[in-house]
Amino acid sequence: MVNFKLKYILSFLFSALMIGITSAQNAEISPQRKQAIDSLALEKVRDLSKYIAIIGNKKTPFSEASRVMDRAEELFTPGSEMGVSSLKRKEISYFKVRKYFERLMALNYDRVTIEWYDIHYISDLERQPDGRYVGIVTIYQKFEGTSDDGMKYKDTTKKDITIYVERKKTQIQGRIIEFWDVLLGDIRVTETSA
Repeated sequence: MVNFKLKYILSFLFSALMIGITSAQNAEISPQRKQAIDSLALEKVRDLSKYIAIIGNKKTPFSEASRVMDRAEELFTPGSEMGVSSLKRKEISYFKVRKYFERLMALNYDRVTIEWYDIHYISDLERQPDGRYVGIVTIYQKFEGTSDDGMKYKDTTKKDITIYVERKKTQIQGRIIEFWDVLLGDIRVTETSA
């Protein structure tokens, strides 16, 4: 997990330098900053994909899965929810992020494979009245669960992930640096197919 922290510290510092030393009055995102923000958002979504695969893998030890859940939760805004769907029922259930991870870890299969693909923005960042920017990233998730007794379930789900971009401050070598940071919000199921 040290590598995870180092990665985000370096990413954070890079973002602070590349995204920006900006004045408090200028809350607009320049095209160069937007490109860096988009890259950071997609990197966080890909990281979440890896964490979900680790948490869902039945070979992952409980202690490791718990650590990965903690790291994955740090990617989200407080109160975010994740959608769960099934071909066996019409309704979509939503769970707080931690509860979703715990349910994923407890699935009643001997083997679980989860893969995200075709990750891309479907809406440009739009400025909100509170100064934050919001966008949507879409992903496709392939899920396959199998049991030794022959039970098998498989589906593909299209999901929309809300992306929040907000200004933050940190202190580096005694200087206050303002930068744009990216957090993930709700993950909504938009389609489930076989």
